[in-house]
Amino acid sequence: MEIVIWSNIFSAAVYIVYFAVVLTTIFVVILDNRNPVKTMAWILVLFFLPVVGLVFYIFFGRSTRREHLISRRGYARLTKRPMAEYQAQVSLHTPIEKQSLINFFSRVNGALPFGGNKVTVYIDGVSMVTDLIKELYRASHHIHLEFYIFEDDAVGRLVRDVLIDKARQGVKVRVLHDDVGCWKVNRTFYEQMLCEGIEVLSFLKVRFPQFTGKVNYRNHRKIVIVDGKVGFVGGMNLAERYVKGVKWGVWRDTHAKLEGKAVYGLQTAFLTDWYAMDHTLFTSAEYFPKIDVRGNAVAQIVTSDPVGEWRDIMQGLVMAICSARRYFYIQTPYFLPSEEVKTALQTAALSGIDVRIMLPKRADVWLIHKGSLSYLAEMMDAGVKIYLYKKGFIHSKLMVSDDDFSTIGSTNMDFRSFEHNFEANAFFYDCDTALALKEIFLADQKRCMLLSMKVWNKRSWKNKITESVVRLLSPLL
Repeated sequence: MEIVIWSNIFSAAVYIVYFAVVLTTIFVVILDNRNPVKTMAWILVLFFLPVVGLVFYIFFGRSTRREHLISRRGYARLTKRPMAEYQAQVSLHTPIEKQSLINFFSRVNGALPFGGNKVTVYIDGVSMVTDLIKELYRASHHIHLEFYIFEDDAVGRLVRDVLIDKARQGVKVRVLHDDVGCWKVNRTFYEQMLCEGIEVLSFLKVRFPQFTGKVNYRNHRKIVIVDGKVGFVGGMNLAERYVKGVKWGVWRDTHAKLEGKAVYGLQTAFLTDWYAMDHTLFTSAEYFPKIDVRGNAVAQIVTSDPVGEWRDIMQGLVMAICSARRYFYIQTPYFLPSEEVKTALQTAALSGIDVRIMLPKRADVWLIHKGSLSYLAEMMDAGVKIYLYKKGFIHSKLMVSDDDFSTIGSTNMDFRSFEHNFEANAFFYDCDTALALKEIFLADQKRCMLLSMKVWNKRSWKNKITESVVRLLSPLL
């Protein structure tokens, strides 16, 4: 009898302690003063899924301490040469309507706009990887690569072998990859590069017990810098599926090669991330060489991260949407918009702006795709046109507006990109680049179905319920 009593007392004590921890966690979430939508999402998870919710909060919910990746003094040293080149520009022709956006990125993000750039856009992995390899072989001083995924497959090994060749020739090669994005990659893949003199770092290594503080904040950037004069930025990783596609079709993505002073922005982003992981600051002139005018594009490299005070790219996109006069087109693989972005899109459409959003009809992540679908009805109610890409999976992160504004980068239209990931986008403020990206969007549109409210309302109740339930968790996905 005593054993039973003590067993019951022990069980009751465990329950009391456990629920005290859950209630304390809910209290902490409330006091964190986050976005109310996200706060309510965490409370729902903790209340209805106490065990799973608590584990998820420990690993994914806690905020990082708001600290800079690099000191102000160190950043000033890093940007000294780009700033001098920016100030030396005789004139910078940008659309008057976008001047506030440019100023916002300059003030909040430190992103410097540069004219005289040449932009080459890639819409498939074959052309991007082919050109990337050509530029890598032309390198004479340094190569800097930063990718969320650097896979040990045919594409990854091809690029790795090129880097090894260049390292043997005396070119300084640095590789930064995300630890979670490359979880499945065998360590020997990177060790082969290390043995050849290539410096390889893993961004925010996820190891227990430090696991809980880092797993939620990932480096989603995809950038390359060659000799400080040529750069690549966009949505493509180094993996075979970006070339061969998926079982149900092509893998449609967008990437860009930049030639001109805008490369300074990519170099600054890479060297800042490198410093954050290695505590080595590179500021010498070799990394920021003199660059002649290469084209007519005006470009601004903008980054965002979870440790800053502001959500730079998200806030900039809200400004861009609100300043649109005729149209605003978006390609994104995932659509879980923050309340600010959702309201901006609806307001623009309601005011008569031609707002179009292109999503994949079938996506690679079922849960996020279901959450994305839950937003479509209210978008269409406001007059937003929804296009579902049918030829395969569209992973492109492309936006274009009014023939004078466009952007390509790694940022998805979702909470994770806006608040948790380290992202990088190139923003363009010239007619030629905007028209080129507009033509790409319209060409992709021919491979889409235009969703109508009549058709959308006919989907099954099972799908509607699933989408609505997943939407409750969308701020956490």
